[in-house]
Amino acid sequence: MKKYKIQTKPFVVPTTDGKIIKEHFGLATDGNREVSIAHMVAPSGWSEPFQTPEFDEFTFIIKGKKQFIIEDETVVLEAGQSIKINKNTRVQYSNPFTEPCEYLAICTPAFSMDLVNRESE
Repeated sequence: MKKYKIQTKPFVVPTTDGKIIKEHFGLATDGNREVSIAHMVAPSGWSEPFQTPEFDEFTFIIKGKKQFIIEDETVVLEAGQSIKINKNTRVQYSNPFTEPCEYLAICTPAFSMDLVNRESE
């Protein structure tokens, strides 16, 4: 048995907001509850409701910019920058900018709708 796995067919998460989510490892792809790794593209004008996830989330920006409202502070990251947002922190993710934002998201434990705790819009 191999001691590694190369992911060539990530799970494409169905969305209705134009965001592209390709989970390479995590609950949807291989059942891993400890970590999820996803490649994402958020279109211009995209946003999610505030949430208070029960996981740490690391984000690395590949192209474009992404806005984070963390508690009451607004943070904007650009290509080449990264951030760790600790679990149980209220946050809103968005892309109010004119170009799409491409980024990687890593969650520990793995992303789950049961753990994200999104607020009503």
